Amino acid sequence: MDSLPETLLSTIQNFQVYEGLSSSHPFDSSAEKSCGVLQDIVQATDQLVNSLNQYLSADLTNTKLVSLLRQQATLSRSLHLSDLNIQQTVHALKQRPKASYGEDIPQDRSVLVDWCVLRCEAWGKLVGMETFKDQVGDGNISFVFGGKVLVVDLELSIEKANTSDPKIIVSKAKTSYAISGSESTIMDGSLSLDAFLKNSFQEFFSEVQKPDDCRNLVEAARLGSIILEHFRYLVMLDRLAERKEDGGVRWFVDVDQLCTVVETFSKSEAEAVALSLSATRPPLDIFLLRAHTLPLPYLKSPSLSFLTYLSPLAYLSLLRSSSKLPADTNENLPKFDIPLTHLRSSLASLPRGATIATLALSSPVETHIFPASMSIPTLTARPTFPLVPGGSELEHVFPQLADLSTTALDPADHESPGRNVWVIDFTQGGKTLGVVMSQSRMREIELVINPLSSMETINTVGMMSYGSGSWVDLLINQNPSRLASPEHYIAVYHSPTSVHPPLQLRLTAPEEPGFFLQKVPVNSMKEVWGVLEVVREQCWINEILSGCKWSPEGLNLPHELEEEQKNVVEADLDAILSGSIIPLKIPVNVFVPSHSGTPGPIFANPDLNEMASRVRRTKIVMTSPERPPISGLVEICVSFDETKPRGVNVELNGAMGVDLRPEVMEEICRRGGTLGLSGRVWTKAHGSL
Repeated sequence: MDSLPETLLSTIQNFQVYEGLSSSHPFDSSAEKSCGVLQDIVQATDQLVNSLNQYLSADLTNTKLVSLLRQQATLSRSLHLSDLNIQQTVHALKQRPKASYGEDIPQDRSVLVDWCVLRCEAWGKLVGMETFKDQVGDGNISFVFGGKVLVVDLELSIEKANTSDPKIIVSKAKTSYAISGSESTIMDGSLSLDAFLKNSFQEFFSEVQKPDDCRNLVEAARLGSIILEHFRYLVMLDRLAERKEDGGVRWFVDVDQLCTVVETFSKSEAEAVALSLSATRPPLDIFLLRAHTLPLPYLKSPSLSFLTYLSPLAYLSLLRSSSKLPADTNENLPKFDIPLTHLRSSLASLPRGATIATLALSSPVETHIFPASMSIPTLTARPTFPLVPGGSELEHVFPQLADLSTTALDPADHESPGRNVWVIDFTQGGKTLGVVMSQSRMREIELVINPLSSMETINTVGMMSYGSGSWVDLLINQNPSRLASPEHYIAVYHSPTSVHPPLQLRLTAPEEPGFFLQKVPVNSMKEVWGVLEVVREQCWINEILSGCKWSPEGLNLPHELEEEQKNVVEADLDAILSGSIIPLKIPVNVFVPSHSGTPGPIFANPDLNEMASRVRRTKIVMTSPERPPISGLVEICVSFDETKPRGVNVELNGAMGVDLRPEVMEEICRRGGTLGLSGRVWTKAHGSL
């Protein structure tokens, strides 16, 4: 049956199938889909306007014509409603989470090796690679997975010491590239990629061959799907490498070339941090705050990952677990107080408190929501290179598609047409929601990749509409269904060592909306560094605020926040007058400024050289009462500053008679005690610290 002809009402009803515009900014994973929906709405609007204009010339005084039109409209509406109901049902069924029952591993362990061999063959065929299997002797099986350019050799060793329970081990994985031309040649692939693929296959085989009471079928299925994802990504690069006008084999070798550049630069920054601290090996947490991100090639995918931020708790856990491990010996890599081998193995499980960004090539996208790359150093304040100024001369542009017509990469493949874009992914392949970002920092990221975008509004943050919520709500709100956005949050901060009374924190929610940063398109390594600088500062302030359990002020206060009742005696009054009373709680107001620095003249007429945005220091401000009987407030301002020894700067205003050295307060912030600084100042003022 042919599709039903569209009517005015059905054109509008078709959009009820969509779940709405799930993306509100271009750095969302579903930005392309939302952009496509908007384009459909625009086209449907034009069709409605044209159709309504056609009715202007109709003779509506003819009652018979009007009756026939009504009859046709009624029949068409019934048919379209039935069709719409079917579409909505199918759409709802597709949105259901897929149940994973795990790998169908045979119970007979004697046939387990043959089953593993069949799985390898199936993976190669599923991604469209030519797969060849060869039995080498009695105990070895070799596979050749061939693409247009990429060739993957996989050798499996079979141990048959126990014939009823043979074991399969990956003895070798090797990649190579077949370069066609006047003389066809074979180019060796990446050793790092070889080791990565070997480890991926071995993890799957190890899980499958565990004893029955220890084997996890769901975990085995997850490891198998990861191998399939790796192959699909390599096949996408293989199709691009076939097109010589777009760089050819550079789509494969560029990752290793980039790794050499960024690892050498990271080593220089690590040495600069160690020199400033008079240490042999710099602490990893200080390095991440002061230097650029730590490159970790082939961590979770056949691409390059960057460790952007590490929380104090995650750093301390890694440091303690690596205390008895040998130090790194590779002279080409940076050296830290945590060995890189231990760091890589720990980050593979995505521990809480670690922010990892992955540079990868996206699948072809048809919408053009991202502008072309433009490098205007005079208009961008990021990236900065305070440790190694020579880093500003480094530039590495990623391979790009030639300016050809938008067609599918493979005419025989029925995938959607589009262009591949390099992106920084913060969702770990869709496993997380990304990083909570404020609107002003999202605009800073926009300026990094496109310096001429939104320049007229970059220094202003509009007032939020009622109930829209701030970025702090997005970070700490545990009840997203609440309609009203609270103006203040409260929490109680307890000292781990009980050196000061509990702090009654009152956080003022900034009037600035927030978003989940999921992916950012980039074209060069400088853009990657610039974007990750902004993300690093946001992660720093996010971790500080996440150090307490916040509740909306005046709404469902927990029992621990209720004021304790106590009988007051005359001795308490004397203690208040003398300033020696120990309060039940110390009130502390917390505020996170949207920007820092003095704004420029309103009516200034800057030229292009003056339009470059300054780097705005991310900061958090805390105020508490002075020590009685002194009146006034104590203000503590903690700002992110990569030029300081520990990556933070602490300014103390007020607190008369308190001698608390800045380096001591900076060390407290480094260990995760930023919100407790007011208590430290109170204790020092009372002479008990």
